[in-house]
Amino acid sequence: MAKDDSAQMNSSAIAAGVACYVIWGFVPLVFQAIGRQGVSAWEILAHRTIWATPVALVFVLLARQWPQVVAVMRDVKVLRLLCLSAALIACNWCVYIWAVNSGRLLETSLGYYITPLINMATGALFFRERITGLGKIAVGLATVGVVIQTAALGHVPLVSLVLGISFGAYGLVRKQVAAEAQTGLFIECLILSVPGLAYMFWLESQGASHLTASPVTATWLVAAGPITAVPLLLFAWAARRIPLSLMGFLQFIAPTIAFVIGLSQGEAFTPMRALSFAFIWAGAGAFVYGAWTKGRTLPRPA
Repeated sequence: MAKDDSAQMNSSAIAAGVACYVIWGFVPLVFQAIGRQGVSAWEILAHRTIWATPVALVFVLLARQWPQVVAVMRDVKVLRLLCLSAALIACNWCVYIWAVNSGRLLETSLGYYITPLINMATGALFFRERITGLGKIAVGLATVGVVIQTAALGHVPLVSLVLGISFGAYGLVRKQVAAEAQTGLFIECLILSVPGLAYMFWLESQGASHLTASPVTATWLVAAGPITAVPLLLFAWAARRIPLSLMGFLQFIAPTIAFVIGLSQGEAFTPMRALSFAFIWAGAGAFVYGAWTKGRTLPRPA
């Protein structure tokens, strides 16, 4: 590939990476808009999985991965892993939707700041990946931040921990799945759409569904599908084309946007909470610097 083509591809990948994290950063506003229509977190989750499925199918067909979908469907071991990953991401999504509609955006922000540090610890525990001295400092700073956050809130920041641990565990399971990102996403959505459809039909039978309440509500609920699938596709495409060190930096865009939104909406930000975030940000900074220095030492392709 010519240098100009390579540079253009790299620029496109960076743009895709930035776009996916910006979308994830502003997604809380979408779920809050749906929540204001009186829709519960469970109903939002159901529609999120239902309407993400056809979008994910389009991605599979565009990538010509349907034969891989068929192969995965016949592999019981891989299907079990995808059922587990689907359950983990459903837990993550539901807690996140509930949290952003309960005035806990700062807690969700904290959860996604510590996610890469949880991933680092998980890699060391399950894959014997070596944590550098800087990495240990990053994990230590984040741990101190969580402890201070506990003192500031008067209780353990369960939202933050559940979001961080569930997404970290999701990444751990998906690392074991022998399937492309589009294939895995489609099958996960397909798995989750079964209880999602059952719940939606039950709500309809009880006269409690919001899908037919108004055109505005229906539009928001259907939009939850592409809003779920599109950033995941952008992430998968970008992650394969730009250095992990750069992705490590970009991934802090989303929680930063969520943090600013939470502050703008008047969430409590006491000096103790500010101190806890200072430690979290220091840990995130150490993580990014470590990833950047590691990326500089890797050999570059000719």
